[in-house]
Amino acid sequence: MGNCQAVDAATLVIQYPSGKVDKLYWPVIAAEVMKMNPGHYVALLLSTTLYPTHKNGECPTTTTITTTTTTTTNNNNNSLRITRIKLLKPTDTLVLGHVYRLITAQEVMNGLLAKKQAKLKKTQSESAGKPERMREMHYSGLDIK
Repeated sequence: MGNCQAVDAATLVIQYPSGKVDKLYWPVIAAEVMKMNPGHYVALLLSTTLYPTHKNGECPTTTTITTTTTTTTNNNNNSLRITRIKLLKPTDTLVLGHVYRLITAQEVMNGLLAKKQAKLKKTQSESAGKPERMREMHYSGLDIK
């Protein structure tokens, strides 16, 4: 009769793009992992499960089985699991009890480019709507300062 849950919590999991998974039992600096895997960055996986609002306002009691994809939906209770990543600096330490993923440099660049384009699109849509709002306020008799 062992206590396997305590051992699982004291591990550090590294997922590779190929699907390989390593379990380490000691903290490691991200630079060491990056040095062993050139062209890759280390990212911390942050998962959140979202539940729709129910009549009683409580989360369902059934458990959901989901994978670590970006977004997974379970039709039984309509829960949504969102997995986000946080890129680590080479000086950061990989801590026990967390899951990390190796990401290629190309994926990082694509993500940064998409984030920049989304920010630019949002700024353009806000600036395009601003003159209309100013005109509406002017014609409605409101003073703009």
